[in-house]
Amino acid sequence: MIEEQTIIPILPETLVAETRKMRDQGYRLVQICVTRLGEELELDYSFDLNRRFVNFRFRQPKIGARVPSITSVYWCAFTYENEFSDLFGVQVDGNALDFKGTFYMTAMKHPFIHDAAPIPTAAQPLPGGQ
Repeated sequence: MIEEQTIIPILPETLVAETRKMRDQGYRLVQICVTRLGEELELDYSFDLNRRFVNFRFRQPKIGARVPSITSVYWCAFTYENEFSDLFGVQVDGNALDFKGTFYMTAMKHPFIHDAAPIPTAAQPLPGGQ
């Protein structure tokens, strides 16, 4: 059986309510992905039920992105939310387990919104001594 994929454009303001509908229908949270597209971030929230994938998609500005947490619906989302907060600088409102920027240790804050990563020097070694 080949899976079915659907992409549904939504607004960030409706994310929690729409996510709750997915849970109530028996869908599981599969992943949350953030992709940088120029000066915007595209956020995809993927759900699955019996190999039927539904993806919620919306965009936010690269700088100043803000989304509501879905941890009140899927508690496990705290990992994804901390990840994209640390790597992309997205403000997540209401995350049930917020690591406050310490989920990942990176050489620079929010590395995936920068155009180029800094080149380490002898005075600035990579984390882990590499």
